[in-house]
Amino acid sequence: MKKTILYGALICALTINLIVGAQVYLADVKGREADDPEWNYKLFVNVLERVRNEYVDGDDLTYQELIYGALKGMLDTLEPHSEFMDVDKYTELKKDTEGVFGGVGLVVGVRDDALTVVSPMDGTPAARAGIRPGDRILRIEGVSTEKLGLQEAVKLLRGEPGTEVNITILSPASGTTRDVSLERAIIKVETVKDIDGRQEYPVWEGGVGYVRLTQFGEQTSSELEAALKKLSKQGMQSLILDLRGNPGGLLDQAVEVCKKFLPRKQLIVSTEGRRPSDRSEYRTLSNGRYASLPLVVLVNGGSASASEIVAGCLQDTTAEGKSRALVVGEQTFGKGSVQKVLPLDGGLALRLTTAKYYTPSHKVIHEQGITPDRIIPVTDKQQEALLIRFRGSLEGLSPAEQTLLDENPDVQLERAKRLLRGISIYTQQFEEQERVRRASDVEKVARVE
Repeated sequence: MKKTILYGALICALTINLIVGAQVYLADVKGREADDPEWNYKLFVNVLERVRNEYVDGDDLTYQELIYGALKGMLDTLEPHSEFMDVDKYTELKKDTEGVFGGVGLVVGVRDDALTVVSPMDGTPAARAGIRPGDRILRIEGVSTEKLGLQEAVKLLRGEPGTEVNITILSPASGTTRDVSLERAIIKVETVKDIDGRQEYPVWEGGVGYVRLTQFGEQTSSELEAALKKLSKQGMQSLILDLRGNPGGLLDQAVEVCKKFLPRKQLIVSTEGRRPSDRSEYRTLSNGRYASLPLVVLVNGGSASASEIVAGCLQDTTAEGKSRALVVGEQTFGKGSVQKVLPLDGGLALRLTTAKYYTPSHKVIHEQGITPDRIIPVTDKQQEALLIRFRGSLEGLSPAEQTLLDENPDVQLERAKRLLRGISIYTQQFEEQERVRRASDVEKVARVE
């Protein structure tokens, strides 16, 4: 009886060991197959030949079509900003970086798997049509954007100036859907503006200055410097830097903007990728001319990429235990990745995400965004009124637009003003106390002597 129990236990143990061993072996084989290039190359070629020879319309397919389709699918599985570019797409990309193109003035991205408006550019057809940050583009020329990659959607939106493109917009805030017809135009955008879009840069009560960056172009840093000089001549004691609706742009210009407001040897932003060549740091070399200027940065859901680098840097940088700037508004978009264009033979190329941006305190920007120090949400109507103000001159408004502005003040801007006036009052009181203290010390020394 005891032997029977012993043999039974032994057989049970061996069976369990065999099952566990088999599972471990199969998992090991599966793991090796997952990263075995030779095995997977053979699988790819096998599927390619099966499709070519057995697909019902296989005679109409070329190997190039199948390979290009496979490569596009491969890159699409990574994330929205990486893609395989055929000759036409690569040629179009080079034209975009070398010259002017026709478009509707929309900066778009992918959020929650939907084609989403990051920001409409000031003074463009999209802005005039009332398209807002956060709006979702459901269809372009009747084609569902669910079937389009990000770059394919951008290509459909662009075209010859004077031609029209029809899109269907969903506004998540109201749940309404509408069809919009936009006439393409040459997109030329001034990157630095005052509150009225006139480059006059008035200073408000309490010495509060204001400047808005619409995007980061090649001349943004020099244009901002000219604006700051005008504000300084008019007695600026503090500054509101408005990055709301700014979709980003050139990294080097974001770095140059930050340098104006930072002390020497300050980290601005870092990039980190798999390769050492994709890892870098950007720092200041000397004190910025406005390194001690009290500063509030305004952001919203349309602030992306380079805007988030600037806001995150100024928020993270501390001096005497305080942030270099207060960030006010709403959570930013969360686009903080670096793309490289890698040319291939035959006029082809890969656009590949190779690194991510990190703020000075090593917070990742991508898909996270920047959280303001003071979160000031706005209503749908307030957002609509803000876009009207961002057009620039408010002359010639319709009665409905004027009523909208009157009933929906810019609450984020007003909070920024109050914060800076409060800082100014505190600074004046502190300086007065210091002046009195120094005078008292001098008087005491004179009495002793």
